[in-house]
Amino acid sequence: MTTHVFIVDKTTFPLHLQYLFAGTGAKEKDVDFNGNPTSALYPSRKHAAEAGLVSMMADCSRIRSGDYIIFYLQASSAQEGRFYGVFQADGEPFLDRATNTQFLADQLGKNLTFRIKIKPYEVYAKGVTEWKALDEIRNIQSPCQMLWSLIYRKLKGNRGNTMITIYETERLVDLIRRENGNTPLPPSQYYDYNPVSAEIISSSTSYNYTGATVPFDILPRMIKKDADGLAYESHLQMYIVQNIGRNTNPSLDQAAGIAGNSLEWIGNEVSCGVGMQRIDIMLSMKIDDLHRRIVPIELKSVPAYSDNIRQIERYIDWIEQYYIPNRMSTIQPVLICKAGGLTSDIRTLFHSFNTRNKGRCLPLGYIEYSIGNQTITFSNVPY
Repeated sequence: MTTHVFIVDKTTFPLHLQYLFAGTGAKEKDVDFNGNPTSALYPSRKHAAEAGLVSMMADCSRIRSGDYIIFYLQASSAQEGRFYGVFQADGEPFLDRATNTQFLADQLGKNLTFRIKIKPYEVYAKGVTEWKALDEIRNIQSPCQMLWSLIYRKLKGNRGNTMITIYETERLVDLIRRENGNTPLPPSQYYDYNPVSAEIISSSTSYNYTGATVPFDILPRMIKKDADGLAYESHLQMYIVQNIGRNTNPSLDQAAGIAGNSLEWIGNEVSCGVGMQRIDIMLSMKIDDLHRRIVPIELKSVPAYSDNIRQIERYIDWIEQYYIPNRMSTIQPVLICKAGGLTSDIRTLFHSFNTRNKGRCLPLGYIEYSIGNQTITFSNVPY
């Protein structure tokens, strides 16, 4: 299961605990393109605004029921930033797209359009400080053991919902447990936050979440943008992270080689350096008790072209140095492109890539997709 870290502040954190939900959003409140092929608010001239919203939807779409949720309470003049947990996703992500009134909008003081209900899992009173989690190197034998997903997030100053890897989860939860003497709060249905002690507390007050819970549906909008020749890579990413491994699009699961419950972790926009390098989608699959596979995926909403290979090789370099030492896995690089670009030159590049990286990773997987009849179909294409 994936762990998702939500960024909160001293105003929003108590509300998240009371009403048991997490969420992110932006100034643009209305998402009129959800389940809709057209948008009155985000025509082509506002592509960046729409793409930004869809990226946040993708962050939320990767959450599966039962995934772990940890809150990062931002630093204030009274205290430094802290990580609190552990909760679990309760159900599927949803959208509160109310134009004028979102649930708890006035109390939150900000727009949180993309939400997930949560439930307690192993809740501890005290949070572990950002210093202990990200800066202290006690018990760290190698730089690759540091919580790089959160360090990159801090350096880049964005993403209100950041996934962390399985081994990062183990380390962060261990730090939270130690901070609390390995003693969680007694089981409770309700929680609150005490700003004086900076602790989560059990509560006897019942709060009822009554906001809108609209399911995500990006496919109609993606089909329309494809027909109009407009960019939609963020939409494609959201569709894949939302549907992969769920058997909602069997062609996607079959092309990606996912069988049964093999998918154990999902990441999108996975930072892999202090620059702007990000892996579009990364999966971890458990093949059997002795074999795991890490799958970095490069996405393109256009046919394949030569520069795709350079990007994928950089991802493999990072995975070898930062991921594999913590969680031994076979690397399976994958390129997903729009159908129609597999020229003889591209085939030659693929074969050269495989020869050059033999022993480092499995041969490049190449998947094409096609859009038609109001659906999207994926195919694993031999080359």
